[in-house]
Amino acid sequence: MVELLSPAGDIRKLKTAFAFGADAAYMGLPKFSLRANAKNIDLNQREELIKVKNQFNNKKLYCAMNIIFHEDQLSDLREQARELKDWPFDAFIVTDIGAMDIIKNELPNAEVHLSTQASCINSSAAKVYQRLGFSRVILGREASIEDIKKIKQAAPDLEIETFVHGAMCMAYSGRCLLSSYFSSRSANQGDCAHSCRWNYRLMANENLEKVLKSETLALEEYERPGEYYTISEEDGFTTILSSKDLCMIDYVDKLIDAGVNSLKIEGRMKSLYYNAVVTRAYRKAIDKDPLLSEYRKDLFNISHRKYSTAFFFDRSENDDISEPTVDGYERNYLFIGIINKEVKKGIWDLDVRFQVKKGQTIEYIGKDVLNIVDSDFKLLNSDFEEIDQIDHGKVQYLQTDKPVQEGYIIRRLNNGEIKSTRVLNTDRT
Repeated sequence: MVELLSPAGDIRKLKTAFAFGADAAYMGLPKFSLRANAKNIDLNQREELIKVKNQFNNKKLYCAMNIIFHEDQLSDLREQARELKDWPFDAFIVTDIGAMDIIKNELPNAEVHLSTQASCINSSAAKVYQRLGFSRVILGREASIEDIKKIKQAAPDLEIETFVHGAMCMAYSGRCLLSSYFSSRSANQGDCAHSCRWNYRLMANENLEKVLKSETLALEEYERPGEYYTISEEDGFTTILSSKDLCMIDYVDKLIDAGVNSLKIEGRMKSLYYNAVVTRAYRKAIDKDPLLSEYRKDLFNISHRKYSTAFFFDRSENDDISEPTVDGYERNYLFIGIINKEVKKGIWDLDVRFQVKKGQTIEYIGKDVLNIVDSDFKLLNSDFEEIDQIDHGKVQYLQTDKPVQEGYIIRRLNNGEIKSTRVLNTDRT
């Protein structure tokens, strides 16, 4: 069966990924992860990781060590690899061939996956990496579905992993120099400033007058004179280098049929709420849940750029994902927090991330619960006394008669009220 692989920037996100349907998760360690600004995992959290894996029946966990190493980093890599011998990682994600050699020397039984940073997008390269000892290749995002079919046919025993959702880089599989140029932060060392997503002003001059025949601005690429790319401008600025976000929720079957073994969600630096909503939507797609269309709608309630299918299909095909009309919903949900353990009947301990006040309408979501609306809850302080609001960083409780469970997420609309209630079968596996 195909694997659903979700991001885990820290322990709490790891638990959420598993709770909301991921078969496996990936996370980084200090120094050597391409998400250096994610919390990652400290080297003293080994026992905690083992506990989480045991809690979720030993779902798989992959360790990203996928930077491109400089010479003076190799000794640190050897030292860290030795420290990981008893860690509960099922595989290591590596870009640098030299790093792969070091990991294999220090951890001879370790499974190693080739990072997307290596830009493997053809069958010849895939077979070479397989001979070098990689058990899986995470294809560059530039590989199409037809490419995937040919790669799998050429190397049937090699596992294929591909991204299905999340942000994309404007450079070739993340190998971008913009960040280093503008801010001296190297993308290949895990410290990308995401310069492609900054706002840029497009300055017009007399040479552009023939282009500017309306209020629309345009770009002309040097190698394609006379072919203009329109730019939408807002308040004098536009994100001209920012790519659309990837969304393959409607094409999971096509990827599976092409031979993909693992469907990967991007987002180790994104919120726990994002992780939950996206993971459960793709879980429903893989499982062919009859209510998939309802969970799909929630992908448009999380922060995102316009969705597309990126490079998976021929450019003549429509690559934009249509945004649904969702009765009773608006965008911009606020992530309020997480429900922890039930401390008394109907009273739940909370991990609060955003303020909520008495009388507001909130919503609970779970892996198999689309939404439960609640406006009759009570907020309690550490002495179980009723209060008017709860805030981040305090011991607080929520009292409700709704059928909530540990691990459910609490959210509310940024503006307006939730107009519909949908309670799904919480016993569904």
